[in-house]
Amino acid sequence: MPEPGFHILTRAMVDRSIREGGGKLSSAPLQMAGTALIALRARPGRPARNARLVARFGHVTLKRPAILARQEGLAETVKVSLVEVCEVNAPPGAKPIAWRLLTTHGVKDAAMAWRVVGPFSGIFNALPGNGYRQRWHIEQFFRTLKQQGLQLEDSQLENAVRLIKLTAIAARAACTIMQLVQARDGRSGQDAKIAFLPSEIETLHALLPEIEGKTALQKNPRPPETLAWAAWIIAKLGGWDGYPKSKPPGPITFRHGLQYFKSLAHGWRLRNV
Repeated sequence: MPEPGFHILTRAMVDRSIREGGGKLSSAPLQMAGTALIALRARPGRPARNARLVARFGHVTLKRPAILARQEGLAETVKVSLVEVCEVNAPPGAKPIAWRLLTTHGVKDAAMAWRVVGPFSGIFNALPGNGYRQRWHIEQFFRTLKQQGLQLEDSQLENAVRLIKLTAIAARAACTIMQLVQARDGRSGQDAKIAFLPSEIETLHALLPEIEGKTALQKNPRPPETLAWAAWIIAKLGGWDGYPKSKPPGPITFRHGLQYFKSLAHGWRLRNV
């Protein structure tokens, strides 16, 4: 169990046994939390669509799995909050959303239940939050930190304090990469200053004529000095071709582009020295 001030939010893989009524999570007594409409982005095998969700919430007492019956020191039961989310009227052939979310957060009302689920673009009876729907961003963040990105696991450091410092530095870089990933479509309208220093923005301006092509399709389509504008340039430096119909650049492309850009920006700062 987590310590005070630290909570867990996870999705149940199986229909676990609970103490209430001797049943399973699927039979737990829950309260209605209302409905919400979410926009699902396209992914391989699933076109983009709007999904209407119905959520219910309550509290359950999980039983220790039978496979762990002989292990000493484990609690017989664990009390958690349960938020169940199901999609209604899913399109023919589409796999409906069905989540059972377990959390140590106290879920006492519908508003908190929707915060556990996560942020929404279209909301009926929901509040925005930083819940389960952020899972993909979290996984991408750790992917960027590790083997397919900054390769933190390859560190030769043995001292724990130094490794923690290195991780903090790498986390900052990974956050910048994820900011670029999320800004690449231009919807956020965020300013480039949230991720780049003024001198780095000058470097971006200086680089732009060198990496833009002659045709309209090869021009940076984003407003200057927005984060999306900077993301387009960094992605080009990382090997992306820049065409609108091409696959959007991902964390690894931004990682390569950002590493190259940082060296260029350092040289730009020294141009008058």
